[in-house]
Amino acid sequence: MSTRIPFLKGHGTENDFVIVPDPENAVELSPAAVAALCDRRAGIGGDGVLHVVRSAAHPEARAMAAEAEWFMDYRNADGSVAEMCGNGVRVFARYLQHAGHTTEGDLAIATRGGVKTVHIAKDGDVTVGMGRARLPEGDVTVSVGGRSWPARNVNMGNPHAVAFVDDLDDAGDLLSPPSFSPASAYPDGVNVEFVVDRGPRHVALRVHERGSGETRSCGTGACAVAVAAARRDGADPAATGTPATYTVDLPGGTLVITERPDGEIEMTGPAVLVAEGEIDAKWLETAVG
Repeated sequence: MSTRIPFLKGHGTENDFVIVPDPENAVELSPAAVAALCDRRAGIGGDGVLHVVRSAAHPEARAMAAEAEWFMDYRNADGSVAEMCGNGVRVFARYLQHAGHTTEGDLAIATRGGVKTVHIAKDGDVTVGMGRARLPEGDVTVSVGGRSWPARNVNMGNPHAVAFVDDLDDAGDLLSPPSFSPASAYPDGVNVEFVVDRGPRHVALRVHERGSGETRSCGTGACAVAVAAARRDGADPAATGTPATYTVDLPGGTLVITERPDGEIEMTGPAVLVAEGEIDAKWLETAVG
């Protein structure tokens, strides 16, 4: 490992990330190293790490290299591996643009949740093709502080439980993961969204992200919420033949989610780079050790 490791810091609706450019997959990012980088007092601070690797250089992405040159090797703040991160994809695309690897327009990014199509607009917003939602069958319940709500099980490449509540304060402090049942619904844990209505096709949410705690925003969570809201509202695009667009307010900003009749979902929102620098590899080794 070299003595200095380049990094950037970015966010999408205040869901923030440490970006580690590593085209040839030469930097070893253990769970402990990721947790150290994401530590908000002793490290750089972030909800996760965006490890930027060429698809051909990563064993999990080589099969996607013909479709997408770059692989988003995403890690949660606790060091655990995640399938997808919607806000992360937008920030990842912004980094590729910043580094000269792409320009305004369309590109493809490989993720553990598959290849995602991305459009970087001239106005700065980034739209991500998030694929189709899966709606596993079976009733799910989430609980906080002795209160329970029915939840919609939505999978966006990662698992979500969407609960509609009367007040966002009903979610409590979200310092620990809300409990859920049955346990078999989410064997690897779940992202939990608590949702209230703000107006026609306009909702707001708070989210506990698996492995990261409450975050300021969750892109896949916003998509899951829009899908659940459309079913609740009788606006399932597959049934109506008309796209359903929801404005989703998160603590860190606003995302616009559209589900088309063919099931494809698009998410549009900002992506901002705020800093660039170098990590002291010796510090990282000490922090991990």
